[in-house]
Amino acid sequence: MAQAQSYTLTELEAQFLQKNTQVIASKYAVDKADALIVQEKLWQNPTLSLSEVNLWKTYNIETQPHLFGQYGTAQQIAVELEQVIETAGKRKKRVVIKQLEKQSVVLEYEELMRELKKELRMAYYSLQRSQQLEEQLQQTLALFTQLNVQYERQAQAQNIAKSDYLRVQTELLQLQKESVSLENDKYEAIQLMRILTHNLDLELHQIVFPQTSIQPQGWDFQNLAAEAKTQNILLKKQQNEMALAFSQLKLEQSHRVPNLAVQMNYDRGGNIMSDFIGFAVSMDLPIFNRNKGNIKAAELAIDQQKAQFQTVDNELEKRILNLKQQLERLEKSLSNWNTQNITDQKQILENYRKHLQNKQVTLMEFIDFSSAQREANQAYFELLETYHKTKEELQYIIGKDI
Repeated sequence: MAQAQSYTLTELEAQFLQKNTQVIASKYAVDKADALIVQEKLWQNPTLSLSEVNLWKTYNIETQPHLFGQYGTAQQIAVELEQVIETAGKRKKRVVIKQLEKQSVVLEYEELMRELKKELRMAYYSLQRSQQLEEQLQQTLALFTQLNVQYERQAQAQNIAKSDYLRVQTELLQLQKESVSLENDKYEAIQLMRILTHNLDLELHQIVFPQTSIQPQGWDFQNLAAEAKTQNILLKKQQNEMALAFSQLKLEQSHRVPNLAVQMNYDRGGNIMSDFIGFAVSMDLPIFNRNKGNIKAAELAIDQQKAQFQTVDNELEKRILNLKQQLERLEKSLSNWNTQNITDQKQILENYRKHLQNKQVTLMEFIDFSSAQREANQAYFELLETYHKTKEELQYIIGKDI
């Protein structure tokens, strides 16, 4: 029998990057931006015009040489070729803008990838917490299922009070309810992971959850903030928007300089020369429109982007500090837990059951103990999940794994 495929978190992330259609579709947007850059580098096409063509013969004309064959002695024609030459580096400035727009698309792709990657990891840690709780719960559930059978038999034989049996039965029903809730949580998490990885055959038993021990990492706020300055996606996007605003201002300023239109004319039979070839240059006179409004708007856009950048920068530092403090509190709390008791829960419960059989503890004491132990384990696993998710949030904000 072939061994079932197993997946670590790293392998699941690799599947996500290869198969997720949202990520793949976002890559096409980058290619599209590249194509627009190529288009923006091209010169404007020259304009060719044909005019003054007579389709009939008039009288009192000067005879012209034949155009071809025996045709053209009475035909007049004018041809004009015009090429617009952009001044002040307008075309290069537009190319720079397109390159910055491409960078915006790249950053959006990176942002989407990081958001979905974080979502995958969050689902992974939620599934890990549910799985750990389920394993612990099943031990207690099996024990109370056995007790329920025993107490039902003893109650029917009137060896114990029926209220004791009902108390065990009530506790069993509560455990079964918790088990159903955990099953629902696991189903939602695994479904999300299937969607993100496009692995619809992914099953819980295939996912590898490593045994982790939490050790204080000595989070350095200055280092974290410095990393975020260069890696945070929102900050990068805002910096790119500022660069776009500056480039747009340069382009608007260049529009104050009029473009040139270079022309070459050929006129056959239209003036004193039979075949006239001439050249001309034309340009707009910047008298009424010096593009002042667009330039002012571009300057205001720069001020706006600067203010937004400062807002993002301030919020980023506050968020990093808050997450750093949360991680330190979680590390301190988790270090106080005796994980050996969680590992040995089955033996501890079995010992306590023996105390119950030997009447060294009452039924209520046994139920209270098992309930308190279960709640303690639940609190530990939830704290562990919160720690992992908080760390993921910090890594997302910084822009790299730490």
